Amino acid sequence: MSFTLDKDSDNYATDKNGWEIIKDYIPQDKKIYAPFYCDGKQKEYFEEMGFDIIHEDTDFFTNTYDYDVIIDNPPFSKWKEVCKRLKEIDKPFILLSFPKIFLLKGFTNLFKDHLQLIIPTKRPTFTHLTNPKAGYTPPFGVWYFCYKMDLDKDLTFI
Repeated sequence: MSFTLDKDSDNYATDKNGWEIIKDYIPQDKKIYAPFYCDGKQKEYFEEMGFDIIHEDTDFFTNTYDYDVIIDNPPFSKWKEVCKRLKEIDKPFILLSFPKIFLLKGFTNLFKDHLQLIIPTKRPTFTHLTNPKAGYTPPFGVWYFCYKMDLDKDLTFI
């Protein structure tokens, strides 16, 4: 779901480079679901990298798609609701978020047993849905929070 009418600050789409840098950590043989639509370009990016992806402007909280892993940049204003739903689904995921999420006990309590992190040394860029200026980099870094992804290491720097 795009949530584009809920809160303007949620309307940042991850640019292609933000997904390319983790390509090697995404299983090629899995069906990906990217539920948070924003501008819809994520489907194009993942297909160009050779992935099978579902990325439609539908409701994440009620959909019944058949998929193996969730990979996306969730709307931060809906973080608690998204985490609750992710725990109910209990499928592997990679979520792009700011590092502060790691300190939120609601998040760590839900996912601590299978949580891994990918920390990029170069910050990914983002494009706002209604602001044509591409390549925005937030004043803080972002991490990829991985759940049940079975990465080689629990903490990976790229």
